[in-house]
Amino acid sequence: MFFGITDIWTYVAGAFFIILLPGPNSLYVLSTAAQRGVRQGYRGAMGVFVGDTVLMVLAAAGVASLLRSTPILFNVVKYAGAAYLAWIGFQMLRSAWRSWRSPDAGSGTAATSDRERAAESPFRKALIVSLMNPKAILFFISFFIQFVDPAYGTPALSFLILGAICQLFSALYLSVLIFGGTFLADRFRARRGLSAGLRTGVGALFIGFGARLATATLG
Repeated sequence: MFFGITDIWTYVAGAFFIILLPGPNSLYVLSTAAQRGVRQGYRGAMGVFVGDTVLMVLAAAGVASLLRSTPILFNVVKYAGAAYLAWIGFQMLRSAWRSWRSPDAGSGTAATSDRERAAESPFRKALIVSLMNPKAILFFISFFIQFVDPAYGTPALSFLILGAICQLFSALYLSVLIFGGTFLADRFRARRGLSAGLRTGVGALFIGFGARLATATLG
């Protein structure tokens, strides 16, 4: 046992592969970096880090157990998150549709869409996406808390170590996506149709994530 963690290497392997699975957090950061550059991509990543930290703290404080024991509360959180993710997906689809209808970079509709993206806060939006992320919610409810020995004298230290491992993997993975997104950005600027296609695909995935969360069970 390592600082109250029952099987740290199983957790490390599980956290690594779970973080690599595509989810709303990674897709939002990737699309933000592709459309708005490295700086805005890292602002989105910071929103993800803060959101995941909040979920970790809530799990350590016993909220995960409360959600497991209170199906009504879990359903409220679940459907609220599903609705928000679906709304983001529809917003992306609408933005893509505008781009398809206005292929000229100088058109009024395209300029309006650019102003809307510039006005939104990647940090705030990524924070909410993180808090409503079905993969993160189920990870912290069903997986994260299982590796802490309840008899250990300072469980806060155990949760801190588990959280640091998770955030390290997340930071490395999101950094790869951010720089990969900016590489794609140069190609998207010259091809508005390709950019619209990306937003269409990401928007559809967000709607799918919302549907997945709406049908999720605690198991």
